[in-house]
Amino acid sequence: MSVINKIRERSGLAVGIIAVSLILFIVGGDLLGGRSLLFGGDQQKVGEIAGQSIDYQDFNAKVDELRAQYEQQTGRAPADQELTQIREQAWNQLLFEIAYQKEFDKLGLKVSSEELVDMVQGNNISPAVRQAFTNPQTGVFDKSSIISYLKGLKNLPPQQQAAWASFEKNLSSDRLREKYEGLMRLSVFATTAEAQKEYQAQNTKANVKFLFVPYYTINDTTVKVTDSQLEEYLNKHKDEYPGSNSRSIQYVTFSVAPSKEDSATLYNEIKSLARGLGAAQNDSTFAQQNSDVRVPLYMTAGEMPEQLRASIPTFAPGGIYGPFREGNTYFIYKYGGSKKDTNFTARASHILIQTKGLADSAKADARRRAEGILKQIQGGASFEALAQTNSQDGSAQAGGDLGYFKNNGQMVKPFESAVFGATSAGLIPRLVETEFGYHIIKVTEPKSNVLYRVAAIGKTIAPSQTTRDEALRKADQFAADVHTKAEFDTKVKEDKSLVIATADRIPEGASQINALSGQEVRQIVRWAYNDKTDIGDVSEPFEVGDQYVIAVLTNKTDKDKVTVDDYRNELTAKVRNELKAQQIISKLGNATGELDAIAEKYGSGALVETADDVNLATGFLRSAGVDPVALGKAFGLKPGKRTKPFAGEGGVLVMETTSLTPAPAVADYNMYKTQLQQNNSSRVGFYINEAIKDAAKVDDRRAKFY
Repeated sequence: MSVINKIRERSGLAVGIIAVSLILFIVGGDLLGGRSLLFGGDQQKVGEIAGQSIDYQDFNAKVDELRAQYEQQTGRAPADQELTQIREQAWNQLLFEIAYQKEFDKLGLKVSSEELVDMVQGNNISPAVRQAFTNPQTGVFDKSSIISYLKGLKNLPPQQQAAWASFEKNLSSDRLREKYEGLMRLSVFATTAEAQKEYQAQNTKANVKFLFVPYYTINDTTVKVTDSQLEEYLNKHKDEYPGSNSRSIQYVTFSVAPSKEDSATLYNEIKSLARGLGAAQNDSTFAQQNSDVRVPLYMTAGEMPEQLRASIPTFAPGGIYGPFREGNTYFIYKYGGSKKDTNFTARASHILIQTKGLADSAKADARRRAEGILKQIQGGASFEALAQTNSQDGSAQAGGDLGYFKNNGQMVKPFESAVFGATSAGLIPRLVETEFGYHIIKVTEPKSNVLYRVAAIGKTIAPSQTTRDEALRKADQFAADVHTKAEFDTKVKEDKSLVIATADRIPEGASQINALSGQEVRQIVRWAYNDKTDIGDVSEPFEVGDQYVIAVLTNKTDKDKVTVDDYRNELTAKVRNELKAQQIISKLGNATGELDAIAEKYGSGALVETADDVNLATGFLRSAGVDPVALGKAFGLKPGKRTKPFAGEGGVLVMETTSLTPAPAVADYNMYKTQLQQNNSSRVGFYINEAIKDAAKVDDRRAKFY
């Protein structure tokens, strides 16, 4: 600032120009860009709810408030994913405060101060308050602890007072929502006629025989679908294909994976650290200061990685072991003696024959089967092979191996007693019964309570700056050479190391594209949605994790303008099936005679099947699956009658009803009325939220900012 003042004193107009230039250079992006504070307008609009504009700064203030609460509760700043959830929470709060509140005001719904007191310290304590003031050790809720807390609230730091005020505000909001949803649920009603219809649908049964020719029996390549046919189908079924804002891209990645040179450099570094670790008087401190990975100082044999565990027989105080490579990390260990643990550790395998939920006779069969397997193993059969084919739990794939475990309740008591009662490795010569069934157990590592002191240094292979620079150079060169989709495709064909990935219909708020994830992905999404990005445009390199990504925009969809391209695959499948149905129906002709004869005359692909006791509510037609149209036709026929060939969901059918059993007459339909009301009531909350958002004409533009 002193420099600018001196210039101002000496040069008048010149300094004004320089100062303005400096300001524009430093903050020009904020002043003139998409988040302009001076020229604002719609560029500063995060969204709109019920006609009320949501400003970027106002929204950010609410996010900051929730972020502060999060940091106070957790003692740390939120990670990227948690910050995304906080922004979603802030948006939902605004939706509640604006759109929901208008509905509450129309009905005169409020939460009085007396009601709030009752929720916090009265006779009707809110579940949220109960949870907050329940003793975590005893699980007991004590109302006096709330009163004591509130009495001392004024003496607490301002942050805690603000947190309590926010907590009470949320209590009021939740109670208002409960009242509103409660009123809406009271409006849910099922008539006797609806209950009677549901009863008939569930209990009227039919036996049917049908001919079914699946669409897949005609090869797709033989049926040509034109754009005009797709357009015509879309116009007839507009309600089934709503518009949405989305973008489709193709992209290539340039990996920043560590090179062989990086690996060699790290290997030499860790060998140098091994000498330092061996000479260090305070080896645990030396290890902590130099390790990329935190490793416990004391470990049981079961907690050790396999390579270190194999070295236990050679352990000598002060000895250095390694380097051992695990993934992208090299480890070295210094052995410093051992001590006894309060718990024992062992390793075992088992074969489980389950009995849970079985009748006594079935349990007896299970015991006989388990005893037979035990005898096979005692006779020399492979435990692992029998475990793979007989054990009825997830360990079967691993030959029954359960890994290492401690005698601290990790396993059910009878199992634990059997394993830790064994004095050596080997098969336990009896069945062990637990609540899960009969276990055949093989102790693979007998119990031990030895803790080994091993100071460890782990160094992860990371790409050097040279490696990063080389990857960026390649990405920059690629981006400089291509400016169109055609050039993009040509360049990829020339470079055999590159593979094109495709991501279709990316929503505006996406934070993941295929395997690419994290906040860094947002920069790609914002580029794709930028008004200046056209179809065929190629991006600059984006750094996402340990790779650079270059994308080309291949398609856009608009929620206000649905085109064939938006649903080309889905529409093509529908139209193609319609054309196949015409071919099949034409080939079937009048379809007279027995269904089997018709199928034989039709030829390959035609099936004749029966389905007994089907109903309208949950009817399933074997190969034809669930087909409401076919079921409706079947129940509309008189027994012995048959339909003409018609197009169903998965193919062309001819339905024949062989018998129809009406639902028995009942005097009371209350059970079905209650069933309908409960089903409808369970969806009230969702319907309310969708209806209020629709009525509020919510315009969410957050994706342009975050």
